Amino acid sequence: MDADHSERAPAGRGRRAVLLATLGAGLAARAGDAGAAVHRTAAHSAVAHARHSLRAPAIVGRAAAPLPLVMLDPGHGGKDPGAIGVSGTYEKHIAEAAAAELQRQLLASGAYRVAMTRTDDRFIPLEGRVEIAHAHSASLFISMHADALTDRSVRGASVYTLSGQASDAQSAALARTENSADRFGGPQVHANSPEVAAILSSLVSEETRRGAAHMASSVVDAFRPRIGLLSHPARHAAFVVLKSADIPSVLVEMGFMSNRMDEAALRQAGHRMMVAGAMKQAVDRYFASAGGVTRLTG
Repeated sequence: MDADHSERAPAGRGRRAVLLATLGAGLAARAGDAGAAVHRTAAHSAVAHARHSLRAPAIVGRAAAPLPLVMLDPGHGGKDPGAIGVSGTYEKHIAEAAAAELQRQLLASGAYRVAMTRTDDRFIPLEGRVEIAHAHSASLFISMHADALTDRSVRGASVYTLSGQASDAQSAALARTENSADRFGGPQVHANSPEVAAILSSLVSEETRRGAAHMASSVVDAFRPRIGLLSHPARHAAFVVLKSADIPSVLVEMGFMSNRMDEAALRQAGHRMMVAGAMKQAVDRYFASAGGVTRLTG
């Protein structure tokens, strides 16, 4: 009897093991189904949340137009000193200092973006200056100078726009001097001949010419009450640096380094600040009028 009982016990335990295993499997399956349902619910919730958070924001108005960019071009630089004053002052240093002051005043107004063709003492070919203005999509180009004349008695500021024919002999001589600056670049830099300069001048659009003339008029009006001017201060000549076909461009002569009084004034930070203030006023007038919307792509 003990023997028979001992033989049946393993069989009973086996059946119970099978039953427990089957029950466990069923419970596990149900648990798995419940877990999967929980995961599905969580995934659905996450997708719904993501869809909600990825909705495009409401459009409440148009983006503000970029501020116009004013390109300042301090004349000369590097191995090209420009005019040398009667006391030894280099035009390149005066031009850079005055341009930096104008940049400061324009940026302080919050109305403009400003870039400069150079911010240190380096040589840049004339055409390279125009290319820099185009690379920045400038709205206005202002080249700043303080040249010299053989007649040292001549003093006063003036402003120039591009033309194939000079307005007078003095302007023609200034243009020749400025256009020869590329000789400092060596044989790899070739200045344009007068014939080529005339052709380039003819390519400038009428709209650009009107914009440049308007800016020149604004400079004269702003300078007149506080900065001495030449007689007939708005002039024109075939300056290569003004040849952009679609950016209104002017060249401002702040005075003449060949005149002792002009040179002494331009050496003073206070005088340069006054010149820059007048030029900033001219820029304001230019963009405030219809003539100042010729190129506001920024």
